Amino acid sequence: MSPACQIRELTLPPGNRAVVLENDLLAATILPEQGADIYALVYKPRGVDVLWKSGRLQAGRRAVPPGEPSLSAWLNTYSGGWQVLFPNGGAANAHQGLTHSFHGEAAVSAWDYTVPSAGPRAAEVRLSVTLAHSPFRLERTLRLEAGRPVLQLHEQVSNTSAAVQAYICGQHPAFGAPLIGPACRIDTGASFLLADPAASGPASPLTAGSRYPWPVPAAAGRAAAVNTLPDQATPRRLMAYFTDFEATAWYALTNTALGFGVGLAWPRVVYPYAWFWQELRATPDFPWNGQAYVMAIEPATCFPAHGLAAVARQTGTVRSLAPGAAISVDLCAAFYDGSRGVARLAPDGTVQLK
Repeated sequence: MSPACQIRELTLPPGNRAVVLENDLLAATILPEQGADIYALVYKPRGVDVLWKSGRLQAGRRAVPPGEPSLSAWLNTYSGGWQVLFPNGGAANAHQGLTHSFHGEAAVSAWDYTVPSAGPRAAEVRLSVTLAHSPFRLERTLRLEAGRPVLQLHEQVSNTSAAVQAYICGQHPAFGAPLIGPACRIDTGASFLLADPAASGPASPLTAGSRYPWPVPAAAGRAAAVNTLPDQATPRRLMAYFTDFEATAWYALTNTALGFGVGLAWPRVVYPYAWFWQELRATPDFPWNGQAYVMAIEPATCFPAHGLAAVARQTGTVRSLAPGAAISVDLCAAFYDGSRGVARLAPDGTVQLK
């Protein structure tokens, strides 16, 4: 197989402009007009796209129609994949004079893109957007190098206003089968898992608001089930938060039966938390209709995933940017072969297997 990197453009049904960034080991499909989503992330040696698909990919921009609640608009057009959540994450709300839509404006905006570098040894795509409603500019660079199963991301957020601006920022990669399933092992550099204070019910193994060591010890009873995934006949609904990471925060998902996995690494100082979401055939009606089998572990600036106003009130973990200021982050998604799990994932994507 040729090690050459390449970038190509295509149109996905039902009419979505896409950019494919690939090398000999990975292929990332990006949708500039739909929030710069990473729609597909394929590990070529196994022929597996690890990102979940909802089947709701629509043509054009994922906009919020006038008069429609932003939550239902998001869910009606959520196609799966990997989004950037900004400047809000979670419920729509009003905070410091701005009204924020569900999961933020960046994910429902059309981004511009350029191809500054594309050669046989490395290629990258740069995407950017100046938000229309909130005073921010976002830039996102995705890069692949030949012979490395690592997608590198560099992201920057700038405050374009003359006032201090509050924000939530998070990554929203949703993983699906065949990667996830009963053979999927979760490893992470986090020490604790916090159950969402509003998450409860028979489909959740966690007690709302409780704090658990990770991995959750067997002595925690039913909660210990969260260390593994059930089969597709056993419903589960989960919202929780990984915390107390090492300086380089990371997690890895290994399918021990298939013998490969993928992990993310990022600096804890930028994303101190990771939202942990599972919707495993637990919701019989809208929006999942009992069909979704999906899991996300989402690096984030704050918790809980209830929107800016609630986060400011409940935990005070909202971030802010001074006028004209910017913040940037480098993170990566790394693939590997192995069936015993991961001991550590380095900032450059180097994987230390168990």
